[in-house]
Amino acid sequence: MYVGQIPASASAAPGGAAVMGETFEQIADELKQLMLGRTAETGIAAEFRSVPGDPLAELTRIAGQIHADAVVVGASEHLGHKIVGSLASRLVRAGKWPVTVIP
Repeated sequence: MYVGQIPASASAAPGGAAVMGETFEQIADELKQLMLGRTAETGIAAEFRSVPGDPLAELTRIAGQIHADAVVVGASEHLGHKIVGSLASRLVRAGKWPVTVIP
């Protein structure tokens, strides 16, 4: 699953929302193709979803909808997450699923 966070400031700039939307779609398509290639190599069944929004809210919503057994996320590289908490740490605190963090 790819959740693209589109900044509120993007809609303030002329054409900003359209550019951000195109960028979101391009990144989502590239990630989908990468995932489909890797899952085909390994024989793993997978489904790709992409949605705009807040990563924590959307991952929580979708994981709840599909009754996920676990959540796997990439490690955060943002310095601010040491103060606020990374997506992974917030998912762990939610306590709904086992969370695996991939470096």
